[in-house]
Amino acid sequence: MSEITLTVVKVLFLALLWLFILFVASVIRNDLFGRAVPTGPGQQLQNPERPRKSRKSKGQPRVMSITNGPNAGIQAELAGGMIMIGRGADCQLILDDDYVSTRHARVVAGENGIYIEDLGSTNGSYVNGMRITAPTTITLQDTVRIGKTVLKLET
Repeated sequence: MSEITLTVVKVLFLALLWLFILFVASVIRNDLFGRAVPTGPGQQLQNPERPRKSRKSKGQPRVMSITNGPNAGIQAELAGGMIMIGRGADCQLILDDDYVSTRHARVVAGENGIYIEDLGSTNGSYVNGMRITAPTTITLQDTVRIGKTVLKLET
């Protein structure tokens, strides 16, 4: 092989090696810090027109609390109508659990009750031991498991 061909092969090999290193660094960064979530004018996370807040009856759930897991005892209120659950800093209920995604699930208080929705997490969300794939209504009697953390609705 000529010297020029050998030099070209070395340079191409180094370029491929650097592309691989940059790809691995990108994957690690996304895993640690999460991906950027677009919140432009057309892609709002919450509905800008909220209905008037009605008084909740005494027995209606208004708090999601962690009953078992590394963060047992932490609570988040459903005052805004939604609780985001995950490891990310933008979540209202931050779970310190290796099996939880950055934005794992959300709990929404709607007109037809309170439901939980898995946001495409890797390890899934479970209601009463069954994995959910669609928004699922939850009550005071239901237990929600996300990773190794167990949550419940409370009044």
